[in-house]
Amino acid sequence: MSTTLITTPTFARFSREPWVLLEQAGAGPSRPYEDTALPGGELLERVADADALVVGMDLITAEVIDAGARLKVIAKHGVGVDTIDLAAAHARGIPVVCAPGSNSRAVAEFTFGLILDASRRITASHQRVRDGDWPKLFGPELAGKTLAVIGFGRIGRLLTGYALAFGMTVLAHDPYVGDENIAAQGARPGGLDDCLAQADIVSLHLPADPGAGPLLHRRRLASMKPGALLVNAARGGLVDEEALASLLKDGHLGGAALDAFAHEPLGDSPLRTAPNVLLTSHMAACSHEANRAMGVMVAEDVVRVLAGKPPLRPVR
Repeated sequence: MSTTLITTPTFARFSREPWVLLEQAGAGPSRPYEDTALPGGELLERVADADALVVGMDLITAEVIDAGARLKVIAKHGVGVDTIDLAAAHARGIPVVCAPGSNSRAVAEFTFGLILDASRRITASHQRVRDGDWPKLFGPELAGKTLAVIGFGRIGRLLTGYALAFGMTVLAHDPYVGDENIAAQGARPGGLDDCLAQADIVSLHLPADPGAGPLLHRRRLASMKPGALLVNAARGGLVDEEALASLLKDGHLGGAALDAFAHEPLGDSPLRTAPNVLLTSHMAACSHEANRAMGVMVAEDVVRVLAGKPPLRPVR
């Protein structure tokens, strides 16, 4: 009998199938907390007895990996693995797996919802109506506007399709995707700085590099079109949040819609008091369908590795 330590409360929340897969394989699923992530200090203690680890946004450092003497596999309940020390895992011969593509549609749909909401100020109106006001808040139509998609993987391509259906022009930047592939999806390829300068709306869809600092630092944020909207449903580390708040307060940027932050939960951030900001709790991937798909994919790979088989979806 093996033990699978599950740190994230969202695993198998809308489908029992992932949990049952682990149970039937004798992989002993254990989740200490149903409604909150496992605290870091407790993770260090509990990982010592785990053969497999299923994590969410937890920081899986070399210290955590070293503490897991029995660990045979680390599974990310999602896609981005920037919170996992891959080098430390690979040095121990521990495969890291994830669920590529499982939440792409959920994130793309949510992102387009953020664009619509922030552009037409839907949530702002909702809040004021609840407070007893009856405002008429104006905002731009999306048809004819230019969207810059930064990162042209599965999510960026889906978002491009939604934007084109609304009559938008789409620019796209991704150093790992050829211009011809971008053009084939109906977008116009361009350099990062050119995309930022031309777009009415900029949407981020790429991983953060923890050692490189924010991709959108103050200078790049300031280079965006006056009145432009920034949308980030990827990783908080991509954006200099203090600079963003400053540029919103001085009116250079027209708004921001953010689902990811450098520190989560958000805490005492200047974004809380910045104008024209829509803030959500890193929930873009939280669709019923994505939850099931993520759980099934990581459970399948945990079972395979614990049975001595190679994973289907290893992270290199």
